[in-house]
Amino acid sequence: MNTWKKVALSSVSLIALASLAACGNSKDSGSSTSASSDAKDHKGSVTLWVDPANVASYKELVKDFNKEYPNIKVTVTQSPNGSANAKQDVSKDPAKAADVFKAPNDQLGAMAEAGYINPLSPSATDWVKSNDIQIAIDAVFWKGKLYAYPQDEQSNIVYYNKAKFSEAPKDWSDFTAEKPIGTDFTNSYNWYPVFLSNGTYLFGKDGETVDGTNANTEAGVQAMTWFAQQKSNPGVKQSGTALLSDLKSGKTAAVLDGPWDGATIKEILGDNFGATALPTADFGSGSKQMQAFSSVGTLAVNSQSKDPVAASALAQYLSNTESQLALYKANNAIPVSKEAQKDSEVAKDPVALAVIKQVENDTLMPKMPQMATFWNLAAPLIENAYKGKTPAAQYQAQLDNFVKSISSATE
Repeated sequence: MNTWKKVALSSVSLIALASLAACGNSKDSGSSTSASSDAKDHKGSVTLWVDPANVASYKELVKDFNKEYPNIKVTVTQSPNGSANAKQDVSKDPAKAADVFKAPNDQLGAMAEAGYINPLSPSATDWVKSNDIQIAIDAVFWKGKLYAYPQDEQSNIVYYNKAKFSEAPKDWSDFTAEKPIGTDFTNSYNWYPVFLSNGTYLFGKDGETVDGTNANTEAGVQAMTWFAQQKSNPGVKQSGTALLSDLKSGKTAAVLDGPWDGATIKEILGDNFGATALPTADFGSGSKQMQAFSSVGTLAVNSQSKDPVAASALAQYLSNTESQLALYKANNAIPVSKEAQKDSEVAKDPVALAVIKQVENDTLMPKMPQMATFWNLAAPLIENAYKGKTPAAQYQAQLDNFVKSISSATE
């Protein structure tokens, strides 16, 4: 599962956005999304978009859903461009988009503002709050209401070859002392959190303050300097798309990666498989705990669904504890259900444990509409510093421009 391997998102023109927002709000914007109490007798037909690699596992879950909701026909298909581009796909024509679709939490604010999704009803809100951990609730919270059903959480962790380390290193300098750690400095999901680790904020402490980004400070300049230093660090390898093949060939002894590759890495390393939360690192002003972006995968209901009762029933069912555990076993999707995280298999899984531990140190991905601009600008900011294309004398100006751009963006 590679939901959080972020790709550049296309901007929507202001005119198009206004038009789509008006279309999305053609229904009562105050309406809510909820699984009706009598939905088990409801007759309907809905569509579901999920990531291509996960279609089979969702089809199996739909079979179980139909045991409880025999009169609701569900068609499961792959998202046009993957769930990482959910907003982009829905915005093309909300009326033709799936009734229920997988979406990362960082896109919920923009979709709510555009009218593509409605807030959950009070009963559905109560259900989410009773079912899921707090960070999952926070992930779907926007302007006082919940807008989607949480399903799973993700965070970068470190996988390592136990044959190369007597124990899991606790500091970045230890991880990079001998055989290199593989990573990808073109991926801002991986590396923007260095700014956060060093004490800056992205859209404020609450993640919802449009002018609350302060990466253009001394702490941000230190982060840029650290990126540049990694280019000459022999213990760091820019593996990029060769991340797993470099680990398999022995070119690297560890990788910074997420739970979506956990099963594959287990096959590569076998008995020498190790997984741990991110280490500490010195970015220029003393040792700091490395953060990652904590991200939550959700199921959202299309506000233009012709059958919101059936759609909400499906979304809630696919987000319950049993479904989360089934998706964990099938897709390595770390559950956010309180009960699912206590499951015996989850509790002994080093990947799940590392992710759950790392999330405690993380910053939740903001849901601001400006996140689309953020992803587009953060990647070259980091990559150019790493490659040395941005001279140190220009770090401050680059950061000033970055902060100004994401703070003034409308998308």
